[in-house]
Amino acid sequence: METYEIFDGLLANLKVGEKVATVRARRDEITKALNKNFRAKDGCTDYRMMIGSFGRHTAIKSISDLDMIFILPPGLRDDYSDANGPRRMLERVRDVLKARYPNTEVRVDQCVVRVQFTSNRFKFEVQPAFDNTDGSFSYPDTKAEKWKITKPREEIAATKACNDVTSTNMRHLARMTRAWKNANGVNIGGLVIDTLVYNFFAQTDEYDAAGTDSFDLMSRDFFEFLKDEPEKDYYLALGSHQRVHVKAKFQAKAKKAYNRCVNAIENEGKTAAVKKWREVFGTSVPLTVTEAALRASAFAGRHDHVAEEFIEDQYLVDISETVSIDCEVTQDGWRPLWLRVMGRAGVPLMAGKRLKFQITSCSVPEPYAVKWKVLNQGPAAERRRMIRGEIIDSTAPGIRQEHSDFRGEHIVECYIIKDGIVVARDRIDVPIATTVDA
Repeated sequence: METYEIFDGLLANLKVGEKVATVRARRDEITKALNKNFRAKDGCTDYRMMIGSFGRHTAIKSISDLDMIFILPPGLRDDYSDANGPRRMLERVRDVLKARYPNTEVRVDQCVVRVQFTSNRFKFEVQPAFDNTDGSFSYPDTKAEKWKITKPREEIAATKACNDVTSTNMRHLARMTRAWKNANGVNIGGLVIDTLVYNFFAQTDEYDAAGTDSFDLMSRDFFEFLKDEPEKDYYLALGSHQRVHVKAKFQAKAKKAYNRCVNAIENEGKTAAVKKWREVFGTSVPLTVTEAALRASAFAGRHDHVAEEFIEDQYLVDISETVSIDCEVTQDGWRPLWLRVMGRAGVPLMAGKRLKFQITSCSVPEPYAVKWKVLNQGPAAERRRMIRGEIIDSTAPGIRQEHSDFRGEHIVECYIIKDGIVVARDRIDVPIATTVDA
């Protein structure tokens, strides 16, 4: 498969597509309900603005969080200017939307009213705000007990300007970065992503006119840029220059992505290249005909006739939290060891060990569901028809018990599912160095 075919396919698969109509319909329903209460206007869809990645046109098909501003009548400003004004305003918006959606979870969350739809898993964060003369908005903050300033118009304008200069490559790279985030469990916010992409193009014009046949090199150089970024608590957002918080460190995973890009480029035109691009950007990277046939062959003959399963086919994946897993390796007569420590120390994992994969940290508030995937690779797995690859449950809360049966580069993944959406994921490589029947 040619490079341009890989990235053309990736971009096509990342498009929000048919979801746009649903998002707009939900947006208009919310706006009509609020305008009826605040302006006594029936069926009015004015006085609203989509912000966030959807508003900047950098969203991808797995988007689940939608951000919108409802512009308040200016005559209400003085009525809500006291310390309790922000909370009173958010509670009024909550009550209006709760009346519109009586069977939907609607609640106040510091600066927004969250509306969690269940039919399509969309979560709208509605921010009531006053429009200021300089183009900014004043929004309510219940924690600070005052109205603060936000400048989404400037962020949207900066995104468009960069996108125009780079022949639409700014938005292409921003969407690809979201695919990387979701495929590799990188807890990084959308505004941070767009700011980093903006900063990348600000320091080079090499890819301003690049076509998709050069997106392999652009990806490599972007992840090199990311891995070399100094660790920061915040960035100054593109356009607005307001502080945007960094949720978690991303440099180590960016380094892995960079190395995979290098490997993919070295194998250009081969099936191995597509495999590496899928490791970087996930299942939205199309398979070659050869790779699809190999997968079908590898899984052929299994007693359950089930091919490898992908979490993206069962749930929306929109990473917004962090989970970490490790594996306790035990054998009778030996003290337990942690697999990640063994890897750093160069200690090989041998066959015949008991493996207890477990969650070591998780930022997701309970309740949530946990799923796992165990994928065996290599000739021994294929010979025994034990490739596996199904999405499975825990054997105990937060734990998956396994055994190191035969040599190969195996993979275990963990997925945290909240409100029907995969919000965190982690992966650990399980390289078994020898086999009891070799």
